[in-house]
Parts: sequence; structure tokens; C-alpha cells
Amino acid sequence: FYTDWMWTSFVVFSVSQSTMLAVGAIYYMLFTGVPGTATYYATIMTIYTWVAKGAWFALGYPYDFIVVPIWIPSAMLLDLTYWATRRNKHAAILIGGSLIGLSFPLFNMVNLLLIRDPLEVAFRYPRPTLPAYMTPIEPQVGKFYNSPVALGSGAGAVLTVP
Repeated sequence: FYTDWMWTSFVVFSVSQSTMLAVGAIYYMLFTGVPGTATYYATIMTIYTWVAKGAWFALGYPYDFIVVPIWIPSAMLLDLTYWATRRNKHAAILIGGSLIGLSFPLFNMVNLLLIRDPLEVAFRYPRPTLPAYMTPIEPQVGKFYNSPVALGSGAGAVLTVP
């Protein structure tokens, strides 16, 4: 989570990351057939996010600029569902996926309440400006509407007969 977008995009992140967890964890669980695989998958994703958090911190951003999502408890619910449904793949997908979709935003809302105000972080650490070669060029729409050359070419396009 980038904290300067946190509140406005909470729903987008919740949907995308809970979907990522559900799809990835269910794939691994059904591929291996081992309950506990979803928790393992969520632990790997958490470690990857810690690495990203450390990289941003090394670049000079505040420690809570990236908030590590709470994947592991939702993955544990998926593992429990898989275990409880006696390895019924459809029940694991429907019930476990629903549990992830319902629990993941709740765990992360508590997580996000514990960090500094995102607007304060955003204004204190503004995004770096783009280098000159990446700066967008403003579109030149309507710049030549009084130019005789432009008017002539427009008239020529209309009046000429192929």
C-alpha cells in the first residue's frame, strides 16, 4: 500500500490483493493437495513485501510509506476451509475465497489505522519530479486555428476532388 493513496484506493487494493491471494493460494493448494499451502504462500508474499518496504526505506522514504498487507490470517482461513471440506475443490474455492474476500479488508483496515496520516506523509515526502526526457509534452490542439497555412490546407482538403 502506498500511504498517500491509502484511503481513496482501499477498496481497489482490497479487491486486487484478496483476489491475488485467493487465486494464487488456491492454485498452489489444489496443485500440491496439502493443507497449509495457502499460509505458506501468504508468508512468501509478506516477505516479498518486507523486501520492497526495505528498498523504499533505503531510498529515503519513511518506514510506513509502504504498509505490509495482512495476508496470513486470511490464508489460514482458506487452509482451514480446505481441511474442513475434505479436499472438495469447489467448496474450497467458494467458501475459502469468500472468507478471504470478507476477512482480508477487515485485517487490513485495522493495520491501516495504526499508521501516520497518509496526507501528512504525502505532503512531507512529495513524489520526485520526472526527468526532462520523461516529461509529457502538452498537446498542441487548436494552436494553429488562425494560421493561413492551416486554413489553406483545410480548404484544400475540402475543395479538392480526387
